Amino acid sequence: MRITLRSTHLLIVAAALFGAALIESQYSIVRAAVGRPDLQDTQKKADGSRSVWDGVYTDEQAKRGAPLYSQYCASCHGAELTGGEMAPALVGSDFSSNWNGLTLGDLFERMRTSMPQDNPGGLSRQQNTDILAYILSANTFPAGISELARETEVLNQIRFQSLKPQ
Repeated sequence: MRITLRSTHLLIVAAALFGAALIESQYSIVRAAVGRPDLQDTQKKADGSRSVWDGVYTDEQAKRGAPLYSQYCASCHGAELTGGEMAPALVGSDFSSNWNGLTLGDLFERMRTSMPQDNPGGLSRQQNTDILAYILSANTFPAGISELARETEVLNQIRFQSLKPQ
């Protein structure tokens, strides 16, 4: 049997690919064991594929947002978030359809720069984020284990999706 230079190269490439696959699978096992996301999970989140259905706030955060909402928002948007004479509802199908396809960053920036009406921009990022968590909770989006971020860049990676993906 005669081994040519070409077949030797093919064997080397095949061995290298097999070795790389084996190493990657071992790293995936280690990452899973220590609770670190693998590269695909990180890329999935970085490309904006997270949505409000992925548990992007905590129950505790929404609970902190409830009294803030009552203090700063309810006079215009209503105690039940159903809207008022001059302010839109923050729950229900009209609210969901208005924000569907946009990001939580878009909603956060609207809140941060124009609310409350009598003091636009007067609330801290943390207060706005807690109120946003309360609004998500009132719209029955699921809570998760990590708090909603205060950074617009992070919130821009979370889609507002009115219908739960199948």
